[in-house]
Amino acid sequence: MVDITQKKSTHRTAIAQAIVVVSQKQTIEAIQNNTVPKGDVFAMSRAAGFLGVKKTADLLPDCHPLPVEHCAIDYAIDGLEITITVKVQTFYKTGVEVEAMHGASVVALNMYDMLKPIDKGVEIHRIKLLKKTGGKSDIGAS
Repeated sequence: MVDITQKKSTHRTAIAQAIVVVSQKQTIEAIQNNTVPKGDVFAMSRAAGFLGVKKTADLLPDCHPLPVEHCAIDYAIDGLEITITVKVQTFYKTGVEVEAMHGASVVALNMYDMLKPIDKGVEIHRIKLLKKTGGKSDIGAS
């Protein structure tokens, strides 16, 4: 692990995104109508994403355990694509980029798992960091 003992705590934010692409309109309709056999896809995936964010340091050996002060998970549907956006905030010595990307990944994987019984063509695309603030190198900061 990188030594952060001398760093000062600052407000840190990261926003990450993942895209889940389904292969048929009926899958989107099942999500929207809450008729997916495994349950409410958005609610269950949001809960899984929160756990993913919180457990990042347990799974990625070089990540520091840190206090997650806020996490928001949102969805947008465009045709057959579901865009997942995860925003994580903390007041700590190190950033939350990996936590945000890990959360987006877990949300996408949970969606895949819930949708596979009704759609064999589900794919996960473009997991990426959209914005990071705090620390020395802000990217995408306004």
